[in-house]
Amino acid sequence: MPTPKKGPHLASSPAHERLMLANMSTSLFQHSRITTTLPKAKRLRPLAERLITFAKRGDLHSRRRVMRVIRNKSVVHRLFTEIAQQMEQREGGYTRIVKIAPRHGDAAPQAIIELVTEPVSAKQAVVKEAQAAAKVASDAETKPAETAPQAVEAEATATKKDDEKQAE
Repeated sequence: MPTPKKGPHLASSPAHERLMLANMSTSLFQHSRITTTLPKAKRLRPLAERLITFAKRGDLHSRRRVMRVIRNKSVVHRLFTEIAQQMEQREGGYTRIVKIAPRHGDAAPQAIIELVTEPVSAKQAVVKEAQAAAKVASDAETKPAETAPQAVEAEATATKKDDEKQAE
């Protein structure tokens, strides 16, 4: 778990802050969305995304690292089986923060933090693959194209020299 940031604290102590973020991440993975204050949501996002990255790896060491933060085994199981499978094609950006109206009691800015469950757009994936393939193809074409004229010129001069030797 990352060390608490310098500056304003979300809780009374770093230990309380870690426990609060752990409880919020447990609730996020259990319910797929939670409503909280905006600063808490912004602090929760990197932790939740790191835990999802561990879940995507799926090995025993990753499971144990996640269990340090999330103490509920059923939530960890859901994270490693369902959520990691949903996020398999996604390379990051597993959570979304949406600002909502302020809280009535103290006018604190509220936000909803939720897991992004929509599949990655096939069009974006195809475009990225096409760009990568085009780049590789252009690199391959430029290198042989540069060497090919030199090779043709070398062959032409070699044949001319052979012709001249045979003529003599």
